Amino acid sequence: MIKDKNSEIEEDIPHIGEPESTDGDQKKTSYKSSRVNVHATTSDLSGAAGILEGFLRKFKGPAFALAMLPIGLSYIVCLGLSLIPGYILVEYVWNEVSVLRPLFICLSLACAYLLYGVSIIFIVPLVNKLMFLKLKPWRGGWYSLQSLPWYYHNALVQLVRYTFLDLVTPTPINVLFYKMMGMKIGKGVMINTTNISDPCLITLEDNVTIGGSATLFAHYAQGGYLVIAPTIIRKGATIGLKASIMGDVVVGEKVTVKPHSILLPKTRINKGDKQV
Repeated sequence: MIKDKNSEIEEDIPHIGEPESTDGDQKKTSYKSSRVNVHATTSDLSGAAGILEGFLRKFKGPAFALAMLPIGLSYIVCLGLSLIPGYILVEYVWNEVSVLRPLFICLSLACAYLLYGVSIIFIVPLVNKLMFLKLKPWRGGWYSLQSLPWYYHNALVQLVRYTFLDLVTPTPINVLFYKMMGMKIGKGVMINTTNISDPCLITLEDNVTIGGSATLFAHYAQGGYLVIAPTIIRKGATIGLKASIMGDVVVGEKVTVKPHSILLPKTRINKGDKQV
């Protein structure tokens, strides 16, 4: 880290610089050094995008709160639409049932929650697609226009996770949800966790098993940067209970990652390697 005459902090982060070359089947990318100002209040983008990003970087907290309005509106839409089937059922029971009315009203409320869960499993991926939230590998400052789709995408995932998804994990329903959110999932995959972020940049090949409460995500943060990078788990691999797999990790075929293990960014485990 160095400090220039204007007291602006610049950092040299070689391992998260611009891609330089790709090597072999594991798609291991080398990076060249990139010296940047991690506290810049201006943008390198041009036009309206540059103005918006400059505003975001200069005013940070207040500007970022405004930038979160679209996800707040999307929450309202997703929740509202998902509640409609249950509301119709409860209203019908309320108006039409007279025998054992309290019992049937309570049963209808329980059914309404299940209808909400099934609905939101499909509505959130649709909204995600309509908002064009398909992430690409990227690295840059937190206060950047390119980081906003990452926030929005994961906010939608967490909405489903914390209101319903835990109740249907592990079942084909949670696998279907992650597929619809962009995760590449092969045949015979078992996902026994909802601790997943960035599903559209995660690949689970055939017969992969994700153990209970394991954590999978395709990003990491370091040196003032957000780094978004794919996570790939090859055929037949097993991720143990409460293991953590970070962004830019490749787990080879039939590898077993032991419970509670942590695989840091840029880890490459090849087929035939011992348990880690």
